[in-house]
Order: sequence, then C-alpha cells, then structure tokens
Amino acid sequence: MKCSAYIAASADGFIARADGGIDWLEAAGKPEAGMGEGYVDFETYLGTVDCMIMGRRTMEKISSFDLPPEAWPYGHIKIVVLSNTVATPPDNLMNKVEMYSGDLHALLGKLEAEGHQSAYVDGGSTIQAFITAGLLDEIVITQMPVLIGEGKPLFGKTLRDVKLTDSRAVVCPSDYIQIRYRIENNTSSS
Repeated sequence: MKCSAYIAASADGFIARADGGIDWLEAAGKPEAGMGEGYVDFETYLGTVDCMIMGRRTMEKISSFDLPPEAWPYGHIKIVVLSNTVATPPDNLMNKVEMYSGDLHALLGKLEAEGHQSAYVDGGSTIQAFITAGLLDEIVITQMPVLIGEGKPLFGKTLRDVKLTDSRAVVCPSDYIQIRYRIENNTSSS
C-alpha cells in the first residue's frame, strides 16, 4: 500500500504552535496571488488516496472545528485514527472515523484486505511513526512564509538517516513553497 503525507509547515519547520494552534496558516503568504503551475492543492491530493490515517491530536483539532456536513473536506474516504489512549471518537466525528490501536503493519494489511491502495497519513507524530517504521513513501510539504519561533516540529528525532529522493519544488506567487519528496525506505542504519 502506498502511504503519503500532505502537510503545511512554517518556514522554521513547525506544523502547529506549542498549544496546537494553527492560526498562522491563514495569515501566511498571499493566497490571492495564486499557487502557480505544478502546485498540488488539497482537493487534488485527496483525489489520489482512498483512505486516511491520522493521529488523535489531529482528530481532536478537526473535531474542534465542528464542521457541518457540507464543509467536511474528506468526502467519503475511510478515516482511521491512531490512539493508544482514546477508544471512541468525539460525538461530532462518531460516524466519520474509526479508532485503531496497534501495529502499523497490521493496520495497513487490514486496509489492503479491504481493497484500499493509497493512504493519506496526517499528523506530526503519525507521520514520524510511519517514517520510523519505513512505511511512508512520499511527503508533500507546503512551506508557509512565516516564522513562528517555536511549536510542534514536523520532524522529530530519527533512529536512522532517512534519504529523500526525486525532489520537486514549486515556488508559488502566494509565497508558498511546495516540496515533494519520495522517501527511500531502506531500514538499514546509515
């Protein structure tokens, strides 16, 4: 199963403030200036996956938006939430997500057995866990033109060097820079 991530980060490498806030996303750059050729927007990316795996904190952030059904951005794709501490989702996500606690390889095997072929992995800790397990194949990072100084980093400590290949970058009129990497999943130490 192909696993990929699509995420925004500040220019200094954070995906959220220390308190989980993402208010800086809306204030960064000049989105009205456009994205330019080669930029992959969220809707286009979402059309390339058939399931989603997110972390508990990401689920809780989405729940806090309390989106009405017509604003739900994920369509009808299956969403699995990883958590070792929460067994049931918030009420407003009750029929939209499935909770999972366990081995990532087993989860991917279950999703493949259900016919899924391409998973969107979301949330800092979840992306890091997939990288550590050698399960993330590609990452698309939209670097936002803002420095927030501190917060939750996109990448944490790795147990080994992780080689990124086939890099592509798009510099947008909006001042966003979108970078796409394939991840070499060689689990030997470097």
